[in-house]
Order: sequence, then structure tokens, then C-alpha cells
Amino acid sequence: MTATQGNLASMSRYIIWTPQWYASLTLAILLAALTGIASFDSAYPLDDAWRGVFFIGLPTVVASFLTATVDRALGGRMNADRASLLALVCELVVIVVLTVATVLSIPLGFSQQFVLDALLVALAAIFALRLFVIMTVSKQSFLRAVIPASIQTAAAAVMLFIYSGTLYFFQAGGPLLKALFARPEKAPAELQFSVFPFDFVLLGTICLFHGAAVWGFLKVIDRPWRSSLGVSVVDFVGGFIGHVAEDSQELESFFEEIGEDAMVPVTVLSFRRPEGEEKARFVLPMIHPGPMGNIGGGNLPMRVAEGTEGLAFPPHATAGHDFNLVTEREVDTICETANRAYQRIEYTDTATRAVRLTAGDATLTGHAFGEDALVVNTFSPNCADDIEYAVGLSAILEARAGALEDVLLVDAHNCNNGLEGQDLGHVVSGSERSFDLIDGAGRLGDRLAALEQHPLRLGVAWDETPWEPADGIGPLGIRVAALETGGHTTAHVLVDGNNMEPGLREQIVDTVEALETVDTAEVMTSDTHIVNTVEAENQVGEEIPDAEIVELTCSLVEEAIGDLEPVEAGMESDKAEVTVFGNDRTETLASHANAMVPMATALAAAFIGVVLSVTVLLFVLTSRSFI
Repeated sequence: MTATQGNLASMSRYIIWTPQWYASLTLAILLAALTGIASFDSAYPLDDAWRGVFFIGLPTVVASFLTATVDRALGGRMNADRASLLALVCELVVIVVLTVATVLSIPLGFSQQFVLDALLVALAAIFALRLFVIMTVSKQSFLRAVIPASIQTAAAAVMLFIYSGTLYFFQAGGPLLKALFARPEKAPAELQFSVFPFDFVLLGTICLFHGAAVWGFLKVIDRPWRSSLGVSVVDFVGGFIGHVAEDSQELESFFEEIGEDAMVPVTVLSFRRPEGEEKARFVLPMIHPGPMGNIGGGNLPMRVAEGTEGLAFPPHATAGHDFNLVTEREVDTICETANRAYQRIEYTDTATRAVRLTAGDATLTGHAFGEDALVVNTFSPNCADDIEYAVGLSAILEARAGALEDVLLVDAHNCNNGLEGQDLGHVVSGSERSFDLIDGAGRLGDRLAALEQHPLRLGVAWDETPWEPADGIGPLGIRVAALETGGHTTAHVLVDGNNMEPGLREQIVDTVEALETVDTAEVMTSDTHIVNTVEAENQVGEEIPDAEIVELTCSLVEEAIGDLEPVEAGMESDKAEVTVFGNDRTETLASHANAMVPMATALAAAFIGVVLSVTVLLFVLTSRSFI
């Protein structure tokens, strides 16, 4: 990925996982009780705690239970967990505002009216906050979002109406109505405001301004997305939060809107025993296994492995983020195409010895199986990331220019320094490294076509490893394929991870090649993005000590050597029509998202300043007296 795309991926650090609804609700009630103990002054602390729960926590409880129900009834996507967390945050806002207002009123000599006005501002502020969250996360329209957004503010306003005795100003209602809706004597002295009916009109007016500000804010930041990508930033933010926080697939709907159709080659290299049973299969679709987690093709290696009879080896292809699949459904198309190619394979029982050559920064290792070839490229020890689709396709055609019929070209993807620097080693058309790869592929193809072939033996080994995606290792663990022909043995190591820390590939290769049974070794990663749900980096070797990885790999190589047996090999390719991000769409998306954060921050500050100024002006025009 480029630096811009890396910045986009790293935005996941701003996202938190949504706790269970009962956890948020319990914390809200506990917080209300503690606030009651600190704020009220009765003879019994438990009575103060109960007052806190009732007068402060009740609107939170109401909002927690009703928001998701009302929102979903209106076609939204808010769930109970999100609703409870949102209600808790809004309760915190009210408590903080009232605390600050109370503390300021003492030295400044402000009257109780100042605290009441601060409460009105806090209730309007939480309405705006809830409106913003519901419009972005639940993807509701403005008018529909207003209804669930107003629940907590409305509940607090009802409490204020009842326990301030506002009903008495209307001189209406009988004893029952007054007993239910006019109970100022039940309220603590600290909450006995002189609330007039006009105060509720003022609250509604302030909420109107706050709501208009939220609508205007979203329209302004949405305009660049609409004009250049034809999609809404609200859909992106809502999907991004839903995926990172709750592992939902909402983000795929957004990607489908910006996707483009593409034809991608899918190449299969199969090894089978003489009696016909498949032993191992290399599957290489020329797409990128991203963007992250289970979204799109993020878990492509695992899906490929589930569809093979023999031990699957799904290495990384020469493709970048523009060739991310937009939905997980597209993976089915890839697997179906791979199976079609597999059915047409013609096998041979001979292969060449491994050939390794260097062209500039590129180091290529390959074998020929009949008229087909497996080629693995690495730029290690120099750092590199994805190889552009067009560069890989050109390299394949160059390798086939001689006598080779088909080439499975692997991007080893095994040395990178994370998100440091500007270009992150992306190999693009016209770069010096692109010509190194193309030239090296052509030379290697010529050499492989001219070499004598010998009977082929294959041994495999696999360990899921004790590590998890958070450690940088996916569910396929570490896999080894040992190829022996003409008295020469090559060990191909595939680690289910996204790139490697610099130097780790050299440690593995040097240690494996030091074994008496191995002549040549190469290390590949699958580039699975299941390890990148929360972190944009998380490379192999970042969390796990190098020595542990090297030790496990060597033991698997020895196991694979012990598994050597005669096999036949064959290769076939087919094309899949899938929907991918598309040319430059990833960069455009990343650029917009990266620009949105500082722009939205400054814009939000401006909107908040304007809204507060209008609010103060309203208080002045209505002759509010603070002193």
C-alpha cells in the first residue's frame, strides 16, 4: 500500500469496540448513583445514590432501551449495544456540564438560573451528538434520525417539567394530573429550578439550531465525496465503524458502489500422487487479499484453502489495493474459477532444479514443470510492498516469451518496514524495480525452458502455530512444500501473514539452507488481511520473536523432507470476472478519508463556536439573568 492508504488503515485506532448493552447501562447507573452521592445532601448516602439514579440515570435508561427500538422501526441499524453506549456518553456530557456550571457559579456569583441555562445547553448538546451518531452509524435521513435522537433529551425535559412544578404555571388540571405531572416537593433542593414554560420553548429552539448545525456539518464534509466518488461519507464512516467495532459487513455495500469490473487471471499449480490423489495445490488469483479483516478478499487465503483437496498454498499475487475485492461474495467467483482451471490440468512427472537469479533489487527463484513454471520474486533485503497488477502481468508475459506456456508468478511479500516513509516500497509501472522484475522474469524463463528435467518428488508439512491474528499470523499458520528433483531440494515456506519485518526472511533462508537436506529456500507470505482488522501494520515478526519463527519453520522443513514422495505436477489458468476497487479508487478514497479528519475537526470547532454564540445570543435576547 502507499503511505496515503496506510494512513487510512491506521484510522482504525480511533475506533473502539462497543461493549455489551448491559455493561454500558450498569456503568451509567453506577455513575448516576455516585453523582447523586457527591451532589445531594440528605442524611443518608443510599438515599442520595437513589436520587442520583432516578433524576440523572432515568433518562439514560429510557434512551438505552428505546433508541434502538425506535430507530429500527424507522428503518435504521442502531442496535442495543450502540444505543446504550451512546446514552452513557450523553449522561457523562450532562454531568460534566452541570458540574462545571455549578463550580463556576460559586466564585462568579451566578444565580441558580445560570445552572438551569447550562442544563438546557447540555440537553441540546446531547441531542446534537445523538443526531450525528444516528445519522452516521445508523445511516438514517435527517428527519427520521431526529426522532430517536431526541429520546434522551425529551426524557430529561419531561423529568424537569414534572419535578420543577412547571404545570402550576398553566393553572390547569385536577388533583390527579397535578399529582402525576407536578411534583416539585419530591425533588432535591439542588434540582429545584424555577422553570417557566418558556424555558421549554427555548430548549426546543436551541435544539433546532443544534440539529441544523449537525445537518450542515454533514452536508459540507459530504460534498467532496459526492462530487469525486459519487458516494456518501456517512456510508463510509458507518460501515468502517461497524466493521472494526462489531465485525459487520456493512462496509461492503459502500465498496460495491465505487467498484469496477475487472478480469483477473487465476492460476493453479497442482501436485498429485501417481494414483491420482492430490497432495498439494498452489492457487494464485491476481487480486489483492484486502482491504482488511473479513471485508472483501481480506480472508481470501483461508477461503482458498477450504476449497482444495490437497494442502493449499495461497501465496500473494502481483496486485495492489486497487484489486481488492469489494465483497466477500466475489471470493466465491475466484474459487469457482480456480476449480475450473484445476479440472483442466494436464500433469507431468518431471521438473527442473530450482534456478535463482538476481536482477537489480529483484531476486527470482523458479522451477519448470513441463512447459509451465513456478516463479517466486522477492526484493528482500530491501523493503517493498505490493507489486502493481500491470507490472506483474508484464513480468509473466516476459517469462512466457520463450518456450514456457504458463507462469505462476508469486510476490514473496517478505520484507517491509511498516508504514515508514512515503511510498512504502510500492512497485509501480515505470519504476526501476518494475524493470528489474520484468527483466529478471524474462531471463529466468529462458533458463528454465532450456534446463533438463528430472523425476519430481514432493513433501509437505503444516502447523497452525500457537499464534493468533493479533500476533500477525493467520489461521493457515506456516506451510512448507519441499520439491526434490535431480538431487536438488528446494523448500518453499508460506507464512499466513501480511509481509515480514526486515531481516527475518534472511534469517529463515540462511537457517534452512544450512540444513544438509536443503539446497535452496524461499519464504513467502499470503498477505492475508485478517491480521489487519485493528492495526494497519502487524507484520510477521513484529510481535513474535524471530527465533521462535525460525525454529518452527526449520522443524516443518525437516518434516516436509521426511514426507518426500514421487508426484506429478500440472498448471492451468483461467480468468475470473469480479468487481474490484478499481484504478486509483483506493488512492482517491484514502486521500478523501485522510483529508476528512483535519478538515472535519476544524469545521466541527467552527460549527460549535457558531452554535454556542447563537445560544448565548438567545439567552441575552430572552433577558436571562445569571446574577
